[in-house]
Amino acid sequence: MGTDKRARQKANRDRARQERIRKQKMTKVRKRGVILGVGIPAIVLALFLISRLATGDDATVISATTAPPVSNSAGVAEGETECPKADGTQEKVASFASPMKKCIDESKSYSATFDTTEGEIVVELNTASVPGTVNNFVALSRYKYYDGSVIFRTDPSIDIIQGGGKTNTDNPGYSIPDEGGPFAYAEGDLVMARGSEPNSGGGQFFFVTGPKASLLDSQGTYVTFGKITKGLDVAKAIMALHKADDSGLGGAPSRTVTVNSVTITEK
Repeated sequence: MGTDKRARQKANRDRARQERIRKQKMTKVRKRGVILGVGIPAIVLALFLISRLATGDDATVISATTAPPVSNSAGVAEGETECPKADGTQEKVASFASPMKKCIDESKSYSATFDTTEGEIVVELNTASVPGTVNNFVALSRYKYYDGSVIFRTDPSIDIIQGGGKTNTDNPGYSIPDEGGPFAYAEGDLVMARGSEPNSGGGQFFFVTGPKASLLDSQGTYVTFGKITKGLDVAKAIMALHKADDSGLGGAPSRTVTVNSVTITEK
């Protein structure tokens, strides 16, 4: 066999091997990206997004949906779902055919109190900078969408705890446009989780509990829409419950952490 032919065969084998490695890596990425399941689209991707960490590991923060995203625009991008009752008497709704109509008054301020089995976390929502994202969260909260959900992910490699459903595949049935940014992530931030594609957030969120979330800064596309004003110690205590697993999301609390309710205060 000629030297040239052997060289070509070796080159072909090398290319085939590299292709197998590439496909294996993509499979790993997709598995980690299945998140916030949020119903997830074609590749049931997740929360959210795939960030390349300094260690070379893949981290996912996700949330996906089967419904196509609404168009991005300035201010609140309105959908067709009627606004929920704001007096606390609204019955729980878990799935929606469309994003929300405009349900907030942008001249007012809003805060959210997460009543969890580990304690309360109070967040000041950033209506001024990301009104559309706040509108979505406020409406979902008033629809009691988050009541009975859990913190299903803890990931100390990027200092986040993630929730917004009972599992990483829950979603409200629609997606919303990305808004604002780029963002740099800091302790105490409340951030929308989404899939790897733009405009794929829906209902899942994560709290930043430490400085390692700055590893997500190169992405900068997860919309920060609030800041913890009380209960950062509770968020950190939930992170301290971390137990590694093979879910591809880093791990989860060692005991179930339930979000009993999310109450919105309007001023």
